[in-house]
Amino acid sequence: MDNKTYIDKLITLFSDDLGWGLWGDAAGWTIVAILYLAFFAVAGLYLVLMERKVAAWIQLRIGPNRVGPWGLFQTIGDAIKLVSKELTGTVKADKFLYNLAPYFPIVAALISLSVFAFSKGIHAFDINIGLFFLTAVSSVGVIGILLGGWASNNKFALIGAMRSGVQIISYELSVGLSLLTMVLLTGSLQLSEIIEVQRTGGWLIYQGHIPAIITFMIYMIAGTAETNRAPFDLIEAESELGAGYHTEYSGMKFAYFFLAEFINMFIIAAIAVTVFFGGWLAPFDLFDNIWFLQPVWFILKVGMIIVLMMFFRWTYPRLRIDQVLTLEWKYLLPLSLMNIVLMAIVVWAGFTLPWPF
Repeated sequence: MDNKTYIDKLITLFSDDLGWGLWGDAAGWTIVAILYLAFFAVAGLYLVLMERKVAAWIQLRIGPNRVGPWGLFQTIGDAIKLVSKELTGTVKADKFLYNLAPYFPIVAALISLSVFAFSKGIHAFDINIGLFFLTAVSSVGVIGILLGGWASNNKFALIGAMRSGVQIISYELSVGLSLLTMVLLTGSLQLSEIIEVQRTGGWLIYQGHIPAIITFMIYMIAGTAETNRAPFDLIEAESELGAGYHTEYSGMKFAYFFLAEFINMFIIAAIAVTVFFGGWLAPFDLFDNIWFLQPVWFILKVGMIIVLMMFFRWTYPRLRIDQVLTLEWKYLLPLSLMNIVLMAIVVWAGFTLPWPF
């Protein structure tokens, strides 16, 4: 049985079939990197458009409708505007760290994308510590926020950056415990194996019964806080801090921070889809082996989770910083610890069959 992914076959084509050796490997991985960068850019642009349309729908407005049919090219126009804007900064900023900071969140988000299986044969790295790798790499992005806020030499940017550090470090605990709870159920950190477990036994949110549902709720709350989105957007809090940690950024440097936020939202949703809802598996077994539909199922599921996160933003008011930390340390963290024990009991007792419907 051929277990090679499409990306493996592409690398083999250049290195072995064409006889290019190491140059073939380099050429193949360059093409893969360009494809991921293209997806990164397109996904970021149209997640911004999706956000505007969802906000308009909730607020009974039309939303972008002038640039292109139904406003589809509005974010492309915004991207062109950002590229052409002057890069400004403060005189007393730490130039090196100020310029370096935007690359941390954007690179961390791009590396995280490489682990996801968009279908049975479309993923760049299928490593056996996939979930651990994702939690480790995604944590690097906060370094850019802290550096950007501190290096800007602006008190509002610094306050926003410090809030971000406190918030992300706090909610990482609940995100990690949520994923660890599901690892108990699957027995693996590898994303492809987690999906295969769901092929035979049903989606994990079914297999895990009540503990899995509680885990999903905790994960969505903590994941939304991890992306610094409302109602947890204390780091930007326009009414208090101007633009927060990126107050002094403009042009493409600001766009890097802005784009990384939306790609991080995609990553949080993609983890939820992979761990709870079967990844690229179809809702009905009949369609599982239709290869060209597998990425479609994955994107559709991710899109539904993203819409849910957008509903959070446009439905709930912003919390105070003390309320944000109280929610994590007094409620979510103890609930996560109790829930992981409950999941261990469910697995030990063998109650991990799908519900009978």
